[in-house]
Amino acid sequence: MFEVATDVLIWLMLAAFVAGMVDSIAGGGGLITVPVLVLAGAPPVTAIATNKVQGVFGAGMAAISYARGGHVDPRRQMKSALLALVAGVGGALLTSHLPTEVIRLGLPVLLIGIALFFALKPGLNDIDRAQRMAPGLFALTIVPLVAFYDGLIGPGAGAFYMLGFVALAGYGVLRATAHTKLLNFASNLGGIGAYALVASPWWGVGLAMGAAQIAGAWVGSRLAMRVGARLIKPVLVTAATALAVRLLWQMWG
Repeated sequence: MFEVATDVLIWLMLAAFVAGMVDSIAGGGGLITVPVLVLAGAPPVTAIATNKVQGVFGAGMAAISYARGGHVDPRRQMKSALLALVAGVGGALLTSHLPTEVIRLGLPVLLIGIALFFALKPGLNDIDRAQRMAPGLFALTIVPLVAFYDGLIGPGAGAFYMLGFVALAGYGVLRATAHTKLLNFASNLGGIGAYALVASPWWGVGLAMGAAQIAGAWVGSRLAMRVGARLIKPVLVTAATALAVRLLWQMWG
């Protein structure tokens, strides 16, 4: 049933649990799961595809938790989620046809910029502020753009959604986090559909890691709702910085 030995599977599930916690709070769980899948013997494309399989469970659990906590109304996000799903499919299908290396070169700079924004900008808390972009325009531009990137490459998508909701939609940090999860779920789901056609995910491993992701996402979202921006901001800054460093290490290593 599983593509790896039992002891390796246990380590992968532990990594998925931690990733689920990180992802539900601030995004960046792929920073943990993709490398451990590669270490477990998965080819890079298989690791990315399997990461989509397991990640969709964590995003779904986080979306449910934040909705139950009253921080987001999923019904009002359905049209945006549909756009994210379609864009995620498109990004995944075009992975082998677009210059993803060019995107990877600029990605560390963007992630460091996001980390600095959340670390240094004063007044970032759980209180909403004036929006700078109409909700309809946000749904038609920012959502599919980030979702396309999520399908194409993936790492950092949660941070990009967060930046959009805080800087453009005017959401407080906790509300922004809550609103990223259904969109992340949708673009991940779209990516799974495409990667099932163009790659070979480890389905057994992905489903087992998905179960661990559900548990981690439940714990992480509960912590985020209890502590709010005081927890979300440092986790987001740490995850974005760590991902940028990892990408730079890959390029220069």
